[in-house]
Amino acid sequence: MLIAKSNYIRKLIIESKEADLARINLSDIPGGPEIFEKAAKFCYGVNFEITVHNVAALRCAAEYLQMTDMYCDNNLCSRTEDFLSQVALSSLSGAVVVLKSCEDLRPMAEDLKIVQKCVDVASAKACVEANFPSRSPPNWWTEELTILDVSFFEKIITSMKSRGAKALTIASAIITYAERSLRDLVRDHSGKGIKSLDSGESDIRIQQRELLESIVALLPPEKAAFPINFLCCLLRTAIFLRATNSCKQELEKRISVILEHVTVDDLLVLSFSYDGERLFDLESVRRIISGFVEKEKNVAVFNGGDFKEVCSTAMQRVAKTVDAYLGEIATYVDLSISKFNGIANLVPKGARKVDDDLYRAIDIYLKAHPNLDEIEREKVCSVMDPLKLSYEARVHASQNKRLPVQIVLHALYYDQLKLRSGTDEQNSNAMTTRNQLQADVSLVKENEALRTELLKMKMYVQDLQKNQGTSSKGSAKKPTFFSSMSKTLGKLNPFKHGSKDTSNMDDGMPDLTKPRRRRFSIS
Repeated sequence: MLIAKSNYIRKLIIESKEADLARINLSDIPGGPEIFEKAAKFCYGVNFEITVHNVAALRCAAEYLQMTDMYCDNNLCSRTEDFLSQVALSSLSGAVVVLKSCEDLRPMAEDLKIVQKCVDVASAKACVEANFPSRSPPNWWTEELTILDVSFFEKIITSMKSRGAKALTIASAIITYAERSLRDLVRDHSGKGIKSLDSGESDIRIQQRELLESIVALLPPEKAAFPINFLCCLLRTAIFLRATNSCKQELEKRISVILEHVTVDDLLVLSFSYDGERLFDLESVRRIISGFVEKEKNVAVFNGGDFKEVCSTAMQRVAKTVDAYLGEIATYVDLSISKFNGIANLVPKGARKVDDDLYRAIDIYLKAHPNLDEIEREKVCSVMDPLKLSYEARVHASQNKRLPVQIVLHALYYDQLKLRSGTDEQNSNAMTTRNQLQADVSLVKENEALRTELLKMKMYVQDLQKNQGTSSKGSAKKPTFFSSMSKTLGKLNPFKHGSKDTSNMDDGMPDLTKPRRRRFSIS
């Protein structure tokens, strides 16, 4: 019965040189002993069930055993082909299951075009379901593709792209596939994953790294097709699995393009290990922020504006997020001043209307690092502009013992200027106030210099007076011009004899006759 339907077995027996052949070797038959048993039942007329799970293996086994219609009508080859076309490939789920079963049947399954047929059917029906879903939830078809090997999944995605599938449709399939295939890595968005994860070079980690790199290679060129939290999770997985630099750079570029939508939690996902207890290398975060700032600069230059003076709303939103992010990571002792300042300085000064959030991050950092000296604390505070703090923040800063004295004085001096000028609190005048501060400081210095010169001159005059008084004490007094003049005038006194009348005075000698008595009235 086997010989009647299998030309391969017929050849083995005919070509055998043994007189009494009792055993033949079919160990390399596709599908193994289980599939050969079903093929043998077919030869002997025993009923068995052909399903979507075994039809591909039966088709390959029939080809291997040469069970074609050339040797027997309605043989196993034609029976399996009919089942494939009429039953298995009539639905998306059937095509995916058959394709899954072909993973262990390569390369024969590919030579028999089974793989290609399944890919064509699955991609076509997936595109239809994406546009016109036949069941709920609408993205149920993405769950069906998650059982496939990444090589077959890549074939379906490529076929969908060639059929004109939208970028969001492709992104939906990739997100679901990544979350299923890298479940313990990608789906943990909290940063507080299990502590048993080991980034060592185990076989599982190597497979996961290859899988991740294949997924990243499938991402469509549209940068905004994926949500930023998913990209951040992929990048953290790439860092954890030590993926190639090209893989990490591709993810960093995609994140930087849509960084305006980032949240603090998204940046924290990139920064911490899966146990949430230690910081990753923050270079990825630096490169992402730097890439976004560079993009904003190019846009500003293209539009003919000045990036230093006018920042976009997206840049201002990112600046606020970065300041809040610095406040979250500032509590970790391992965070150095250079890394803290490096991230803070990436944001342009004009992107911060007020520096309250940055001041909060600095205060948290100083509180978490109490052993910093005055110079180190000044270095931490150098990224902040004290003149751009709100009134409440300045009041807090003026009473904050953790801040360097210079920062406290700046805050107090700014309030004094505002009280003196009577102006309202507007942070837009910070530059004018800063210039006024510098001018006042220069005037104070000039006044001090003048005061010093006046003191020197006063001391010099006093010394001269002391020296003159000392020299005149030992010498006798000589008649001076004023003393002799006063004596001469005294001789010419007209009131010497008691007369008060000067009307009869001559120019020469005075009249010595007795004057007439007069009565003087009180009036």
